[in-house]
Amino acid sequence: MQRLHTHRPLHRHLARWATAISSLLLSCQSPAAPVATPGFSYVRSLGGVDEYRLDSNGLQVLLVPEHSVPVVCFNVTFRAGSRNEGAGSTGSMHLLEHMMGKGSTHYNSPAGNGIKEYEKRTGGQFNAQTLPDLTNYFAVVERDALEGYVAIEADRMRNLWLRENDRQSEMRVVRNEFERSQNKPNVLLMDQVNATAYQALPYHHSELGWRSDIENVSIGKLREFYDTYYWPDNATVTVVGDSEPAATLAMIRKYYGVYPKAPHAIPLVYTEEPEQTGPRRVVVKKPGELGAVSIAHKIPNGLSPDQPAIAVLDVILSGGKASRLYRALVDEGLALSVRAESGTNHDMSLHWVTAELAPGTAHEQAEKALLEQLELIKTGGVTAEEVERAQQQYRAARAYRLDGMYAVANELNNWIATGDWTQFIRFPEAVKKVVPADVQRVANTYLNEDQSTTGWFVPVAKGK
Repeated sequence: MQRLHTHRPLHRHLARWATAISSLLLSCQSPAAPVATPGFSYVRSLGGVDEYRLDSNGLQVLLVPEHSVPVVCFNVTFRAGSRNEGAGSTGSMHLLEHMMGKGSTHYNSPAGNGIKEYEKRTGGQFNAQTLPDLTNYFAVVERDALEGYVAIEADRMRNLWLRENDRQSEMRVVRNEFERSQNKPNVLLMDQVNATAYQALPYHHSELGWRSDIENVSIGKLREFYDTYYWPDNATVTVVGDSEPAATLAMIRKYYGVYPKAPHAIPLVYTEEPEQTGPRRVVVKKPGELGAVSIAHKIPNGLSPDQPAIAVLDVILSGGKASRLYRALVDEGLALSVRAESGTNHDMSLHWVTAELAPGTAHEQAEKALLEQLELIKTGGVTAEEVERAQQQYRAARAYRLDGMYAVANELNNWIATGDWTQFIRFPEAVKKVVPADVQRVANTYLNEDQSTTGWFVPVAKGK
């Protein structure tokens, strides 16, 4: 990822902007009339977000106008991530993300107009990320600096420099990132549980990939990924902030309209996870301070109608000091922290409960306590008061998550990758409708032993 740089005037703008954008989106206000712009088809509007499509190449565009301060976030999401990799090429999409900062035909450091130089001149925030279902690139800049960034971003969509010397230097950066991750017990345990839970789906490897693939993937393989996925009809441009829709769409057409659709169909990931026929376990022994227990259960993809009830279940389990897991494990001195969380992946996801053990707690004891709390919900259900409190906590947490321009774009990113950006608006509305019976039903449907993968992190002394 590229580093973040915040210019002080921009930082002041962002502080003022956060409250305004959160109010706009959380109110789901009616959108303005769609803008008629040559070259674009209007698709739909929902909750302050307007969708357009560039006729010439299928580029999807989402506009979220908000004019309280002269700042805008421009984000490009490619619907491909580590999920689109295979054996021998894991980590390639992340390495390609790093290569995107090395320059393109018309914008590069030797010419003095590359992404790094533009960052220094404008004082904006520039970054990128690779996740299982997406890769995205963004900038948060003052309004007058937007066109310069759009020109750079559009150029590297199809005119990226892909050179072997750059691959070697970025490979070392990515390898160091991988090595650091392997020294973090929580990351290491999650990676191992994922690799054990998923047998067929490519979620079994992390976005960083395996070390041998990071070191050995060829520049030709990186170009193959680039030429397969980096096309307008596999991308979504999201513009959040102080932009006039007509002018913004004209700008996007100017710089992105020069590219055709992909000359091939974007490959589909057609692999399905086979039925799990019994519980799985993994034990990780590495130097560390504290033990941990994680239990992951298979759940449907992020667009499943059961996901809102699962979200409420997670808050009931670990949403604050009144939550069930906190009272049963932290208050009782068994754990220092607990959490319940769920994936909303494009494909089958995982539901997690995790406890970081207090000194002296046996792994068996913590695992038993976690399972007991899941079983209590399955057999006894939850109360209406618990559900109402969880819904309130969910709304508050979402408001906090949307506190910033990129936060809004990133939340949209996640739903774009899952398969439907409108869930950005619809999912919170569905959470409001969850009732206690829904929570008990999803617990009984998915939190079953035969669908579980349990991981222990067992700390050992260095050198063993």
